Amino acid sequence: MAQAAGDLGIDLGTSNVVVYMKGRGVIFREPSVVAVDRETNNIIAFGTEAYRMIGRAPSNVSIIRPLAQGEMIDFELTNSMLRYYITSITGKRFLARPRAVMAVPSGVKEMEKKALVSAMFDAGLRRTQLLDRTIAAALGAQLNFLGSYGSLVADMSAGGTDLAVLCNSAVTVMSSVPVGGDHFDDSVIRYLRKKHNLLIGERTAEQVKMTLGGAVRRNPKVVMDVTGRNLISGLPKTLAIDSDEIYEALVDNVNELIEGVQVVIERTPPQLASDIFEGGLTLTGGASGLYGLAECISDVLKIPCHVAQDAKDCVVLGCAKVLMNPAGMRHLLERA
Repeated sequence: MAQAAGDLGIDLGTSNVVVYMKGRGVIFREPSVVAVDRETNNIIAFGTEAYRMIGRAPSNVSIIRPLAQGEMIDFELTNSMLRYYITSITGKRFLARPRAVMAVPSGVKEMEKKALVSAMFDAGLRRTQLLDRTIAAALGAQLNFLGSYGSLVADMSAGGTDLAVLCNSAVTVMSSVPVGGDHFDDSVIRYLRKKHNLLIGERTAEQVKMTLGGAVRRNPKVVMDVTGRNLISGLPKTLAIDSDEIYEALVDNVNELIEGVQVVIERTPPQLASDIFEGGLTLTGGASGLYGLAECISDVLKIPCHVAQDAKDCVVLGCAKVLMNPAGMRHLLERA
């Protein structure tokens, strides 16, 4: 069936909602964050506007991530957020209701998926079909798994990492590891609190991770000033923190991820494992950008490892590939 221009690929991620429009590319990227008034339960803001309020919101406002740790923590807020985003994209532009292919976090339950599809219809979409997140990531990373060759992908989101061995258009082995961007941030916060009695917020932790963090030690060492609250005096304090310290903060997360990859390889049938030792591991998702991560995994497990091109958009680009070839890739979609 021919797809109309304007059909959408949607990555409902734990950190961002990303939307691809057929014929236009990636047109929308907003944080998966909602600001809610505690007293009235009214929604105050979505996305970037809500994200800017983190650490600055008044006491009566809660900043909520309705998707976390790869699961849907608050369905109603997720529903409201997604409907708001889709309505803002489609608006009154379309005479015909567009279709969509959507990837959701791996921990979302079947009933929640069905309710999301229904919500998308209410938001103006003619039909929404779901695509397994690891399959979407593999498609977006240009992996060849539609034939008999085995591929290994690790999709690293904010909420965790989904690992999958794919072959013959299907997932052969799958596992999830509770290591992602949010876990890296939490480890930075805990480390600075424990070692320096310095309390920092989520946004500062993310900046520290991006500037100083690494799966290997940075050479040369990098230093930055980090400002937080001294837990002893209660006053603001600025400390010079170096990359070796943040490596120490993250090393346990990195080791847990590597152990998770090793377990998946051990569970993989021998012939597919041979393909993986030849083709290696492909990292996708925003958290895969941690400095030196691919090199570290490769050194420990002795397999090739690389970060996919456009890693943070691989999932939505995989959805777009299905939009471009609906007849040839219909078998990859989840059955309604």
